[in-house]
Amino acid sequence: MTEMNKTWILRARPVGEVKETDLELVEAPLAPLNEGEVRARTIYLSLDPTNRIWMSDMDAYLPPVGLGDPMRGGGLGLVTESRFDGLEPGDIVNTGLAHWSLYNTLPGAGLAKMPQLPGVPLTAFMGPIGATGMTAYFGLMDIGKPKEGETVVVSAAAGAVGSMVGQIAKIQGCRVVGIAGSDDKCKWLLENAGFDAAINYKKEDVGAMLDKHCPDGIDINFENVGGEIMDTVIARLNDFSRMPLCGLISTYNATDPVPGPYNFANLLMRRTLVKGFIVIDYYPRFAEGIQQMAQWLMEGKLKFETDVVRGLENAPSSLSRLFEGKNLGKLVVQVSDEPNKS
Repeated sequence: MTEMNKTWILRARPVGEVKETDLELVEAPLAPLNEGEVRARTIYLSLDPTNRIWMSDMDAYLPPVGLGDPMRGGGLGLVTESRFDGLEPGDIVNTGLAHWSLYNTLPGAGLAKMPQLPGVPLTAFMGPIGATGMTAYFGLMDIGKPKEGETVVVSAAAGAVGSMVGQIAKIQGCRVVGIAGSDDKCKWLLENAGFDAAINYKKEDVGAMLDKHCPDGIDINFENVGGEIMDTVIARLNDFSRMPLCGLISTYNATDPVPGPYNFANLLMRRTLVKGFIVIDYYPRFAEGIQQMAQWLMEGKLKFETDVVRGLENAPSSLSRLFEGKNLGKLVVQVSDEPNKS
């Protein structure tokens, strides 16, 4: 009997929030492998704000997912079948930009086998030593260029990227202030991630709290959110500050043009460096970032959380957790069990 695959297909471009009718879960038989190909059963599927960008037809860093095409996404998979000499069944691989599928059929030459690190769970390869960790590492270190004693502000600080940025900044000797959306998240930032201060933007006056916690101004703003919070931070930047522009999650579901930033002139007056970046820009240097992040992780200097949703069928509905601020740490869908776990 032919084994069946399940894949989410994009049927409509979302207007505002993603709706059930925008995607369809389709079953189809698996085709035989060609020479050089590998079949991997998805263990963890990464959910990221960029998934929402790919569903739209905006001019972005990658072409949008076509209507009728499989939804794009990254993840980790277990090799179940291989016609590529370098990989065999039982290997765990990073599937790269594959599909929201139970099984992905991929060129073996483009896959990386995941190493086993002592005491490091598989979910770490979705977080601190995965793409989100590389986003945090290169965005802060290459663009932010933190110096000991500087003040760093991180928005969406309890998310997958923000939580890593703050901890890396602490390792560099910075004062770190995080902005998050709940008391529990702020507590985690202070007690687990070692932030110096945390602001609950849903309850507190962000401007007043920034004035309190950043008495010497802000040297680095690691921007993940955009909108009103970004404006508030821009108003408090120091001369020659840096602003790695990683994301604008507050705008991705917007149906009307998003105003601002209203304090744009302050970027000129403060001579702030603002640089947008996409993590794939740094792909040639990933080995450097992974080595450093893995070292810090094994030294106990990085704490991370993984927000796990079970079942491929729940992928589209779970994406909203990112935009509603419900996730703590890296949001993933567990599609199948890890090896040796039932």
